[in-house]
Amino acid sequence: MAVADFRVDPLVWGHGPKVLELFLEPTCPYSGKAFGKLDALLATVGEDQLTVKIRLHSQPWHLFSPVIVRAIYAAASLPEGRAAAKRVMQAVYEHRDEFEFERHATGPNRDATPNDLIRRIEGYTGLELMAAFDEPLLDKSTRWDARYARQNGIHVSPSFMIDGIVQADMSSGDEVSAWAKKLE
Repeated sequence: MAVADFRVDPLVWGHGPKVLELFLEPTCPYSGKAFGKLDALLATVGEDQLTVKIRLHSQPWHLFSPVIVRAIYAAASLPEGRAAAKRVMQAVYEHRDEFEFERHATGPNRDATPNDLIRRIEGYTGLELMAAFDEPLLDKSTRWDARYARQNGIHVSPSFMIDGIVQADMSSGDEVSAWAKKLE
């Protein structure tokens, strides 16, 4: 693939003036809970009123986090773009134990390799990710999200920003209606 042709589809849904950014780690159970509410939130608020942007927020205690973040961006570089990335995120959240260590240090995943993880994701999603995963230009997306999170003081997942302002009082445990009210 020529450099000029390479593109990672932004992880953006909706097209409204209000912007909600979610910093999600792909194996964090709380990020998974927040991710699971996004379709309902867009339906409640309206895609013409809200833009949701997912920022992947790799965290070192989730030991396979960088591999899975890269796999999500690899999926976003496929022709299906963000829809493929969303499938990967959904699959990882639904099968979290297969992508995480027990107590962040032990368990059967200590013997897993990055290729094992990519194959698991491919099995759950039906996507072919190996070649896309190898693309050096994926680094641009992962680095941008890391820098953007740092510049905004994001340390935990999930974290939320509305119109560029960090929302420390938003939580994955909140009901969709509470998020919608905060977005008014």
